[in-house]
Amino acid sequence: MMILRPIQQNDYSALLKIAHESGHGFTSLPLNEELLQKKIDHSVSSFAKQTSQPGDEGYLFVLEDSETGDVVGTSAIEAAVGLDDAFYHYHLSKVIHSSRTLDVYKAVDILTLCNDYTGATELCTLFLKDGYRKNCNGKLLSKARFMFIKQHQERFAQTVIAEMRGVSDENGSSPFWQWLEEHFFSMDFPTADYLTGIGQKVFIAELMPKYPIYVNLLSKDAQAVIGKVHDNTRPAIELLKSEGFTFNGYVDIFDGGPTVEAKVDNIATIRNANNFNVEIGEMTGDTMVLLANEKLEDFRATVAPMTFDERAKSLILSQEVADALHLQTGDIVSATTI
Repeated sequence: MMILRPIQQNDYSALLKIAHESGHGFTSLPLNEELLQKKIDHSVSSFAKQTSQPGDEGYLFVLEDSETGDVVGTSAIEAAVGLDDAFYHYHLSKVIHSSRTLDVYKAVDILTLCNDYTGATELCTLFLKDGYRKNCNGKLLSKARFMFIKQHQERFAQTVIAEMRGVSDENGSSPFWQWLEEHFFSMDFPTADYLTGIGQKVFIAELMPKYPIYVNLLSKDAQAVIGKVHDNTRPAIELLKSEGFTFNGYVDIFDGGPTVEAKVDNIATIRNANNFNVEIGEMTGDTMVLLANEKLEDFRATVAPMTFDERAKSLILSQEVADALHLQTGDIVSATTI
């Protein structure tokens, strides 16, 4: 059984392995041992913190194979981005060049540096190991975060965003960044990506062009990847689209990957999940259901096949599933089809 839970201090070595495997472009999990330990510390303190509004909390989850005890994936939620460090994006929009005298009218795409998502809740750090990219593991790793947000909405903003990994090759070379590097930075993409991941963002404000960039002045290769995702990221963005996330023209300043957004109340899993009383018994049926308890530090979520009636007041869980979710008869479980 696959269980999603908050990260613990003894998960450090597993998180380090995931950071190694995730490769270039995975900014939120840099290969820096001190920083990874700080991320774990920050997550543990965030889950323990009593708060009624989003702040600098970061909630890091891991996916554990209950049969082996192996940690095989990770995902996270940042409660509110940009409160301490500037949170940059490019916004893709249009300007109109026209002349009635010459009868010329032309719409031109531009990229403008902005901080429009300051204060939004961010979904981040989603990674699943190769051998586990099957069944409902990816959906559990991603969608369980929505269950957590639903149960603790006071901790999160009304706007939820996700930055999707943009196009880069196996060496970490980004066509979008190559153009910026040539004209403004003199720094390769992996280096810039790493510096951002470890929190050294001052260089962005110092070196980024201050005025809007005309897209048609970029190289053809750079233009072609604006708003496009890395091949490995396609399943993730399709899942978010099915949840109601949309692309509104905001792209990453390094690789041009899209940022998608949704209002909390419009996210399908949050809208569709209901609470049920727990009964212990024999589970039957084959509908795949996402299950989560209502706890904070002891949050648990899993996916299990069962008979599911969203109109019922109770759900029958096997003792094994109830134990995995730290639930007993009479407790509340949140559930929705996956």
